[in-house]
Amino acid sequence: MTNNNDIREGELELINKFTRHPLSKDDVYTFSVVLCDNEIDRDFERFSDNALDTLAELFNGVTGITDHDPRSSNQTARIFSCKSEFVPNKVTSDNKPYKRLFARAYVPESAVSADFIISLESGIKKEVSVGCSVKKHICSICGKDISACSHSKGRYYSNKLCFAILDEPTDAYEWSFVAVPAQKAAGVIKNFDMKGNDTLTIEKRLFTGEEQSFTADEVRELADMLRSLKQKAADGDIYRQSLVKNLKALSAVAIPELTADTLEHITENLSVRQLDELINALEKKAADILPMKPQLFGGTLKNSNSNNNIYKNI
Repeated sequence: MTNNNDIREGELELINKFTRHPLSKDDVYTFSVVLCDNEIDRDFERFSDNALDTLAELFNGVTGITDHDPRSSNQTARIFSCKSEFVPNKVTSDNKPYKRLFARAYVPESAVSADFIISLESGIKKEVSVGCSVKKHICSICGKDISACSHSKGRYYSNKLCFAILDEPTDAYEWSFVAVPAQKAAGVIKNFDMKGNDTLTIEKRLFTGEEQSFTADEVRELADMLRSLKQKAADGDIYRQSLVKNLKALSAVAIPELTADTLEHITENLSVRQLDELINALEKKAADILPMKPQLFGGTLKNSNSNNNIYKNI
């Protein structure tokens, strides 16, 4: 028997949901496996992020076999936990945040399974492939069903690779140990992270160009982000208004020929940085004029040795 130290707290309860009789920690061997991901594979196809979310539910409890041979005698292991997750600081070949379908599987420890477990431990059995069905095969070029459009998978159109986006899964049949998987990263892995990492990439997920589903905690996080952004926008608007006010006061001195209407049109299209640059320039010019026309300032402007920040206070 293999001394399995990989089983985690709470996993035995998940495993026993699929057994007729309760198993102990010494009765099972567990391992981690990446079933598939959103990377473009060797068939020039990739799963959408939403498809991976759906597959996480469909693959829970599904049996693993070898070479997609559906005979019952060919069964090797069973998935007892499955989730979709983003991997921090990793992107796909088409620059999408990398997402994968991560599963935990178990094998009963016995004389029959001993060789199989040894093949896992030695890395002989490693690569896997999934068997599932999806409703949509979307062309990455035109967004239509790839079987009904004029584009071909694997070809480039205006330097853009054509591939099929697999979406809306309807069933998950099985997952298999194979010699050459369609997806290069699919296979048994060593590490296991129960914490997950969706929240680390939540902002990136908003810009993938695909529909996204969020948990209740993620919705609350997004709401907090939105409130914070609104407050920062309001503060920024107040600051910008103060810059415009200071600019108008300065222009009346430095460029009296400029009408209020023209100045209004100029300032409405300027960024805060551009307003700040213009104010600094007008402050210098106003400081040169100040000694000659002190009566115009009513003591609100100071000479050239004054602090230039006087016009920037909110």
